[in-house]
Amino acid sequence: MNDRKKDRSAQLILLLTKNLAKLPFKWGVRIGSIIGVLLHFFAAQRRKVTQVNIGLCFPELSAREQSALVKKVFIANGIGLVETAWAHHAKRDMFDSRIEIRNQHFLDEALEQGRGVVLLGAHFSTLDLGGLLFSYTNAPLNTLYRRHNSPVLDAAITKGRAKYGQPIERKNMRKVISSLKDNQCIWFAPDQDLKAKGCVFASFFNHTASTVTATSSFVRFNQSPLLMLAHYRKPDNSGYILEFSQVDSSNSDDKLAFAQVVNDAIERAVRKHPEQYMWMHKRFKTQPDGRHKLYRRDKP
Repeated sequence: MNDRKKDRSAQLILLLTKNLAKLPFKWGVRIGSIIGVLLHFFAAQRRKVTQVNIGLCFPELSAREQSALVKKVFIANGIGLVETAWAHHAKRDMFDSRIEIRNQHFLDEALEQGRGVVLLGAHFSTLDLGGLLFSYTNAPLNTLYRRHNSPVLDAAITKGRAKYGQPIERKNMRKVISSLKDNQCIWFAPDQDLKAKGCVFASFFNHTASTVTATSSFVRFNQSPLLMLAHYRKPDNSGYILEFSQVDSSNSDDKLAFAQVVNDAIERAVRKHPEQYMWMHKRFKTQPDGRHKLYRRDKP
C-alpha cells in the first residue's frame, strides 16, 4: 500500500472514530458489542491468536468455556473501539456518574513522597479511556507511547490522549526523568512482546514471556513508588472502575526478579476481568529457544 492509500485509509478510520464518538453511552456499548461479534467472525488470524492465548493461560477451562471467553474478548474489545472514540472526542462529563475509583489513597500517599509515581498499566480493552478516567483523580499524568506507523493516525492519537495527560514517546527518557522529578505520574504498559531486546524472560500466566525491563529503570530514576493502575468496565456495562494497588518495588535492582513482580501484578489485575484484556496480541511469540512457534498460521 503506497503512502497516499495509507493516508486515505487513516482518514477513513478517523472519520469513523469521530462518528462513533457521537453515540450516547448505551448505544455505544451496543454498537461496540456488534462490532466485536463481527470481528470475532471475520478476523480469523486475530481469533486464532486469541484462542492460543486463552488455551495457554486458562487450561482449567473446558473447550466450550474457552471458546465463550474468546468471543467475550472480542466483544469487550469492540466496545473498546467506541470507548477510544469517546476518550478522544466526547465530553468528559458523560462519565461523571459512571466512574468508581478504588484505593485512590494509594495514589495520594505515593504523591506525598514527592518522587513522582510510576503507574504500571496493561492493555485492557479500556486502554485509551483509562486516561480520561484517571483525570478524575486530579493527579498530573504522563503517558508513554510508541509512535504509530501512520503519521496521520499518530498525530490524531497523540492529540486525543493529550486531552487528559501529556504523551511522551517511550524513548524520551529525559522527559520521563524530569516528569518524575516534578512529582508527576508516568503511566507505562510493559505487557507486550517486544522480542528480546531490552527484555528478560519471566513467567506470565505460568508461561515464559519476553518482558521489558524498563519498569525497573523508571522506578530507580527517582526512587519513585510503583502502583498498578487497572481500569475495568463494570459487569453490567453501566460504568467503569479505576483501581489502584501497591506493587513492591524494593527489588528493582534485580531486573529478572523485578520483571516477575511486574508480570505477577498485571496477571492479578487481568484475572479479575480476563475478557477485558487484549488477548489478540502475540504475548508469547518470543521464546528463549527462538524456535517456539505458538502462533503458526494454521487454518482456524
